[in-house]
Amino acid sequence: GTDVAKSAADMILTDDNFTTIVNAVEEGRNIYTNIRKSIIFLLSCNLGEIVALFIAILFNMNAPLLPIHILWVNLITDSFPALSLGVDPRDPSVMDQKPRNPKESLFANHMGTYAIIIIGVLTLIAFNLGEHLYSNSLMHAQTLSFVVLSFSQLFFSLSMRNKEKSLFKVGIFTNKYLLYSILLGILIQL
Repeated sequence: GTDVAKSAADMILTDDNFTTIVNAVEEGRNIYTNIRKSIIFLLSCNLGEIVALFIAILFNMNAPLLPIHILWVNLITDSFPALSLGVDPRDPSVMDQKPRNPKESLFANHMGTYAIIIIGVLTLIAFNLGEHLYSNSLMHAQTLSFVVLSFSQLFFSLSMRNKEKSLFKVGIFTNKYLLYSILLGILIQL
């Protein structure tokens, strides 16, 4: 109870109830999970954009996205869902999991890896489709790839809620902030 002991301790119990420790561990796990979801969501979306641009440059294609498109996507369709994932409701099964290795990377278990490829490839497919549908207008093809990129990132945020459970098991309406941010992103995009 001395000030020296308190400053040297990793954890201080303010009561005699050891369930406080369990509650603190549960809260810490949920906070870590939410921060991890937000970071991986943002990185996956941004790396998906990079994949689309890199492949287009590699095959000497026209640019599927303009700089203003990338700025828009990063400010509007990425930021609101990422913030909403950060306040995702607590997972009741978080204490059933084994403790994570403190040396484990934030990017362990390949979370978001497939999304990087899917988002990038979908953007390029939309761009190529737009070039074929509107052969005289690069602007229309870029707009199509821009819209597909934005919507794919918005809906990808739903899959980031839990890496082991489906959206239906987690509950579609349990994070209203995420739903509102997706609707806001769609409305602003339109």
